[in-house]
Amino acid sequence: MPSASRVGLSQAFTDAMTITWRNIRAGLRVPDNQIYMFIQPIMFVLLFAYVFGGAIQAPGVDYTEYLMAGIFVQTMAFACAPASVGLADDMQKGLIDRFRSLPMARSAVISGRVVADLVNQFIVLVIMIVCGFIVGWTFHNGFGQFLAAIGLMMLFAFAMLWVGAYIGLSVGNPQVAASAGLIWLFPVVFMSNAFVPPSTMPSVVQAIAEWNPVSAMVAGARDLFGNQGIIDSDAWPMENPVAAALLWCLLIIAVFAPLAIRKYKAASSK
Repeated sequence: MPSASRVGLSQAFTDAMTITWRNIRAGLRVPDNQIYMFIQPIMFVLLFAYVFGGAIQAPGVDYTEYLMAGIFVQTMAFACAPASVGLADDMQKGLIDRFRSLPMARSAVISGRVVADLVNQFIVLVIMIVCGFIVGWTFHNGFGQFLAAIGLMMLFAFAMLWVGAYIGLSVGNPQVAASAGLIWLFPVVFMSNAFVPPSTMPSVVQAIAEWNPVSAMVAGARDLFGNQGIIDSDAWPMENPVAAALLWCLLIIAVFAPLAIRKYKAASSK
């Protein structure tokens, strides 16, 4: 029986897709989790649009248009949390020990989890876009750039899922992973241009916001959607948001995907 280390690239891909389908089917068997996962982004859209929208001001722009890209990107960033919890739960239940005995690529378990979570994030994004249309948001740059914005946000979700995978494998406990996967995200998301212009922030926080990957993603999505934004900064990411967002995504994947796979291989070799 071939060892996992000798599995070729095509077999590794097949193994990853098999694990992806396993995770998707497992999620469908627990519809309550799916329902709550889809309700949360709807609540974010409605709360910010109808509750906070009247209090938060973005001078010179329609706040609904300013808001929606921020809500979309925030939800893609929060994809980190379920990835952390899912892999930590798999470790705690001993799935690593079960898969270790099979002639399959070790990377397939973590890759399959990431791809399955990415499918869920795509469904969440579609639901949020529909909610956005309901509250009065729309895009203005044509369907091609609309699809490009969706692709950019899905790439960001993919990158964040690798971060979540690394965290989940590092802590190994679902309860700890639930906190570790979210606690650092709140300052990252809120110290960005997702909800308010960085120019309203203190100078130190403004500098952080201008180089924040979330800010680049939000500004890039607004640019592709043709939504109104406030570019009052000469920082390179704010002047070139789509390019900056792509570079941030590739950098995050390049760093955290190998780290997560290495962490999984180390855990599965124990």
